[in-house]
Amino acid sequence: MFVLDSRLQQDCLVLGNFPLCQLLLSKDANYPWFILVPRRAGISEVFELDAADQQQLWQEASCLAGALKASYNADKMNVAALGNVVSQLHVHVIVRHHHDAAWPAPVWGKCPAVAYGDEQVQAIRQRLGELKLEGYLEA
Repeated sequence: MFVLDSRLQQDCLVLGNFPLCQLLLSKDANYPWFILVPRRAGISEVFELDAADQQQLWQEASCLAGALKASYNADKMNVAALGNVVSQLHVHVIVRHHHDAAWPAPVWGKCPAVAYGDEQVQAIRQRLGELKLEGYLEA
C-alpha cells in the first residue's frame, strides 16, 4: 500500500494526482518546485517500476515540465530523481529563472526556504487547473 514518506508530508503540500503520481508542491516559495511521487509501495528507484509505470512516470514528468515551462516562462526546467535524503522514489520538477535566488546553482540548501501564503497556494492551484494537464486531478 502506498504511503507518502513523512519527510515529503512535512516539506510539501499535496496538490493532486496524475494517473501514476501524486503531485506535491515544495513549501519553498523561492521557486515553483513541484514533486511527482509514483503511488507504488516500496519503490526507491526508477528501474524498480515496471516498464509501463516507467513510461507513465516520464510521460507525467514531461507533461508537467513542458506546461510549467510555458506557464512560468522558465529559463530552464530542472527535472531530477535524487533520493539521497528521502529514499521513496520522487521526481523534482523545478522551474528555474536566471534571476531566481539560487541561479545557476542547484536549489538544495542554497537559500533558506520561504513559506507560501494561502493566496499564493490558491494561485498555483488555479494555474495548474488552467493548464489542463492530461490526467491530472486536483486534490
